[in-house]
Amino acid sequence: MSRPPLIGVTTSEVRWIERPIEHGEPPQREMTLGLPYLRAVELAGGLPVVLPPLEPAIIQPLLDRLDGICLSGGPDLHPHGYRAEEHPRLGPTWPELDGFELELAREADARGLPVLGICRGAQALNVARGGTLHQHLPDVTDGSIEHRQQAPAHTSTHEIRVEGRSSLARILREGRTAVNSFHHQAADALGNGLRAVAYAPDGVVEAIEATDHPHLRGVQWHAETLVDRVAHLALFGDLVRAAARG
Repeated sequence: MSRPPLIGVTTSEVRWIERPIEHGEPPQREMTLGLPYLRAVELAGGLPVVLPPLEPAIIQPLLDRLDGICLSGGPDLHPHGYRAEEHPRLGPTWPELDGFELELAREADARGLPVLGICRGAQALNVARGGTLHQHLPDVTDGSIEHRQQAPAHTSTHEIRVEGRSSLARILREGRTAVNSFHHQAADALGNGLRAVAYAPDGVVEAIEATDHPHLRGVQWHAETLVDRVAHLALFGDLVRAAARG
């Protein structure tokens, strides 16, 4: 491929802009995406393009032009996506966004495109393949790990253990690595063809990968804010190299 591979990065955060810039647009709901996602793809040699949640009909022509996908972080996934009832402590959700991202993930997966899910993106990959989520982690953990840290995103707050016989271990080149943590949900029952390949000390699944697709994986931490460390930048490097090979 003579050009850098084109990596689509989804936007999952919805915010109401109450104090617009002077002489700017009026207050409205807007999609936001942290620049570290785009910088991480660029650092890895890819060309990032932002994917807003538009009508499902655009997914196929969109994927015709993309070489890989990064599913970004964002709000809780609604449990209706995996046929479960709402937990009383479920966070804010946006089912229309879920519908777009889950369909995007399924279609990219079906085409064999490389896909990297980050935080919510990892959860979306699991649901897209028929898995379920823990809707409220405090119900299933012992409280020894702070999964919604107060420290800045570039700060690691706990270690994870990586399964030795996994593609993730090959990419990270580490059996243990320090990560950050900003999530309310996590994988419960794994989707078809997925396996857990990293765990937090309290047993929470921190990474999943497909057994039938060499470049479909999700990590629960925000690797895009840790790319000053070789192991985390390597996740984006693997995505970009796989996308370049087509």
